[in-house]
Amino acid sequence: MSSPPSPSKAFDRLHPEVQRWIWEKKWQALRDIQDRAILAILDGKGDVLISASTAAGKTEAAFLPILTAIKNQDAAGLSVLCVSPLKALINDQFQRLDLLCERLEIPVVRWHGDAPQGAKKRTIKEPRGVAIITPESIEALFVRKPAAARKLFGSLRFVVIDELHAFLQGPRGLHLSSLLTRINELNQSRPRRIGLSATIGDLSAAARWMNWRRPEDVFVLESSAEKRELQLQIRGYEEPPPASSAEQLDLDHDKHSAIARIAAHMFERFRGENNLVFGGRRIDVEVLADRLRQLSDDAAVPNEFFAHHGSISKGLREDLEARLRKGDLPTTAVATSTLELGIDLGSVRSVAQYGAPRSISSLKQRLGRSGRREGSPSILRIYASERFIRKGDDPIDQLRLEIVRAVAAVRLLIRDQLEPPAVDSSTATVVLHQTLSVITERGGERADKLYRAICGAGPLSSFSTQEYARLLRHMAHPDVRLIEQAPDGAVMLGELGEKIVDGRSFYAVFPTDQEWRLIYKGEVLGTLPLSNIISVGSLILFAGRRWRVVSVDDRGNVLDVTPHKSARLPKFESAFSESISDEFVAEMRTVLRGVDEPPYLDKEGMRLLAEARAAYREFELDSVRILGVGRDTHLFLWRGTARTNAFAVALQAAGLECEPHDLGVTLPETAGDEARAIVQQVSRADGLTAQELSGFVENIRSAKYDDLISDEILRNEWRKRNEPSCCDISKTAKMLI
Repeated sequence: MSSPPSPSKAFDRLHPEVQRWIWEKKWQALRDIQDRAILAILDGKGDVLISASTAAGKTEAAFLPILTAIKNQDAAGLSVLCVSPLKALINDQFQRLDLLCERLEIPVVRWHGDAPQGAKKRTIKEPRGVAIITPESIEALFVRKPAAARKLFGSLRFVVIDELHAFLQGPRGLHLSSLLTRINELNQSRPRRIGLSATIGDLSAAARWMNWRRPEDVFVLESSAEKRELQLQIRGYEEPPPASSAEQLDLDHDKHSAIARIAAHMFERFRGENNLVFGGRRIDVEVLADRLRQLSDDAAVPNEFFAHHGSISKGLREDLEARLRKGDLPTTAVATSTLELGIDLGSVRSVAQYGAPRSISSLKQRLGRSGRREGSPSILRIYASERFIRKGDDPIDQLRLEIVRAVAAVRLLIRDQLEPPAVDSSTATVVLHQTLSVITERGGERADKLYRAICGAGPLSSFSTQEYARLLRHMAHPDVRLIEQAPDGAVMLGELGEKIVDGRSFYAVFPTDQEWRLIYKGEVLGTLPLSNIISVGSLILFAGRRWRVVSVDDRGNVLDVTPHKSARLPKFESAFSESISDEFVAEMRTVLRGVDEPPYLDKEGMRLLAEARAAYREFELDSVRILGVGRDTHLFLWRGTARTNAFAVALQAAGLECEPHDLGVTLPETAGDEARAIVQQVSRADGLTAQELSGFVENIRSAKYDDLISDEILRNEWRKRNEPSCCDISKTAKMLI
């Protein structure tokens, strides 16, 4: 046995078996965040929020004292529920806790759709110890096995929320908050909540999510450990001039295209080491992984580059994760956000971002995947590509927003200036979903008790009793038939409600598209969204290589495929637009106004930035806010997505078509004088309200069950979300003129 770690009061408070486990791990000392968390959890009685960088030991900071506290708990039922957003994270946490829990004779079970059924059945029969679980599995227990749920969750002492930032916004966060409120009702005393995260921009908002009634009682622990060394580079790439129609080049063979040069640089720099490359969309991941594999084939060397995203089969994903963890073969994973969260992937040398980031929180989380070993720096490369620009092209194109956004992102990252959580647009959908769930769990319930169970606390409390009554009336409408009322007043499931709850897709509140299974020689490669147009002979880019469809089973949604070497790439879905914050856009403008030469920009990136700044000065965008370009007019707002979209709705209400973008709004087929007149009209509308504007919002339905919710309720929810942005509309219009 090695020498014990440096003595501390916290270490002395741990159970002797936990201390022995630490000695055998050859830890020299407890980390700062662990030392403080042990005392906070063992000596305190309230909730604890642990905010520390990736690989700072947050899991141990929470579980060393928690396992010490529950070692001698005799009450039937689970003692700890650890909620995690991803199955892979659950598997990783299970591996980290299994041996320690075995030593303490505390059962630990992983609970998700792919986890072994035997362990879950044993836990239901004799619940004890720790369960690591997804929100969707909690939902499934409430709906399918309500008696087991009460038995499992009725004696909890702790609820650990891993990767808390993943739940601070979005439908899954609202869903989990509701589930935790329902779990509280099963316990005589509210279980203590322990939140873990590396990337929280607003700690007060996180504390409020954890304890809605008394956020001031949440004990917040921030790591004071020194930051790791950061090595970073932004690399700029400009597409070549378009070829003439007579000599149109196939970009698949064009070595001068931006994507080809980016792949060539990655191939040169990443071979022989473990790396992570993040792309925004699945198609970005597939195209890049395919090109890197081709470069390996051309060089006659083993392929080290593999795609990783949610549609690839569980087996292929886990094989890649295991290969990274094992570390005996150099491996670069090209991934969407699936590898963003804190799965331990071993010694990842560097992280790359393909395309300029739109979220600083996400970028920080990704950066934290490298440099996790003592003394290793965090290495980040951002690859930004720009269109080929000629004099006279649209001013917005000349501003080189990809390279500008990349520089702004790095500046905000260095200042650790993360975005606050955004107001969510799926409140009504989650309330409807939870209404069906609670009715199913309880076999029917009165409306007032339904409201208290779902909207009595937490973020869903913003949904008023009047709104809930309107929602129930609409759910009971003869054309909807989600619910019906029994003679004793209890609300029961209706015909459609029963059908929805019986479906496996009910457990998740986020949309789950119907997908095709891809099969090669009897092995399932993964799934492909049904929105892709597919027929025999179609080419598919999947798992980092090309496939040709040889047969289609429409009934079973199955595609038989075979590997295919093609000179052309298949077509894919169009780009999507992710929201961006006010602070991010303001920093982009600061970058455009600047004269500095960021040392982390390569030569090409510096040229592109210089061109962007020259265009900013040429168009006098420090003062010019309304700019006519041909038959269109640009309005430069320099606001984030929420405020820009609200202003666009005001313009639509005034009769203008408009296209929001990162810098403001474009008015197609609108002359500058006409645009100024409309803007002046909007500037005088001081009484313009979010309620009035909500009637002009198109595509009001975006969340999973919005099609089952009345227009009135959804527009009222839009009004509440956008009230602050709408208050600025008149002021913004005055600023433009």
